Amino acid sequence: MEERRKPRSFKRENGERKQEGTKARKYEGTKGEGMKSRRHQSTKGEGYEGRRPKPEGAPTPHTPNRKPHTPNRKPHTLNRKPNTSNHPPRNRRDITAESDILSEIVELRRREGRASPKKQKILSLEHEEKYGPIRLNKYISNSGICSRRDADMLIQTGAIEVNGKIVTELGTKVMPTDQVRYGDRILQREKPVYLLLNKPKDYITTTDDDRDRKDVMQLIKGACKERVYPVGRLDKDTTGLLLFTNDGEMTKKLTHPKHGIRKIYYVELNKNLAMADLQKIAEGIELSDGEIKVDEIAYAGETKREIGITLHSGRNRIVRRIFEQLGYEVVKLDRVVFAGLTKKDLPRGKYRFLSDAEINILKMI
Repeated sequence: MEERRKPRSFKRENGERKQEGTKARKYEGTKGEGMKSRRHQSTKGEGYEGRRPKPEGAPTPHTPNRKPHTPNRKPHTLNRKPNTSNHPPRNRRDITAESDILSEIVELRRREGRASPKKQKILSLEHEEKYGPIRLNKYISNSGICSRRDADMLIQTGAIEVNGKIVTELGTKVMPTDQVRYGDRILQREKPVYLLLNKPKDYITTTDDDRDRKDVMQLIKGACKERVYPVGRLDKDTTGLLLFTNDGEMTKKLTHPKHGIRKIYYVELNKNLAMADLQKIAEGIELSDGEIKVDEIAYAGETKREIGITLHSGRNRIVRRIFEQLGYEVVKLDRVVFAGLTKKDLPRGKYRFLSDAEINILKMI
């Protein structure tokens, strides 16, 4: 029976490693170092001393394969320090050189008498619309008489005058100080605004007061950006409807006596109104500034102290003067209807803008 092959064993003697059944190999090194792999052994089976010599430029063990550092190349670091050298950074503009060139250009322009143009001041759009020039068709449209397309037709037909001269060229611009006229009507640049207030007691009808009293302008403050004015006046103790607008033509129409704007008042007296006095008022009575006739007068409550009166006169304090002429004192006076407008759904001290239908009614007066 064939003898079983003995396992290989290693013996260390005097720094030499021997293997039974194989050719001895020499190894010089420190004690405890492992045997090198077979790829480092000589192909002829001869022993070797030390490591195989490295070719020139070969990477060292445990070192990444990268190019060696050169004098002009800086090592890569995570936190590189800023460039403190006197040389400008590469791939960047030389701002100083460009500034010198621009300075030479400006100096040359000055020598030739060509100063640099001044930068135009930029104003807000709101300021420009309020104080700057505006196209004539837009001006006419904002006045409320027609649309821009119809305004172009009015301009082309010569129906519009600017500062007394007929303008027929489309695209013409006008300033706020220019006077634009359509027929016998002067147009306003702002869009017309119509605001109705239910005036409370103890407020005066004025736009400016030197004695710092409460006025109606305080009640509509912030209602619109356009500047509006009250149409007519109401006494401090008189309440009721008061119209505000920036439409000058409309204001003139509603306050002129020839148009006969109807106003209805609710009156409360200090005592009952006798039937004979009621009849006198209906037929007309004589006042200090002339005779006055009312359109209608009637009892308006459960007692004869409450009166309803309709008239179209715009004289100062006319209702109070009528009853004072006959020996009565007006305790309460409230205007409930003005030019077809009513106080419906309008609490005391509140205001609202007129609807398109109400505006059309006013324009038909």
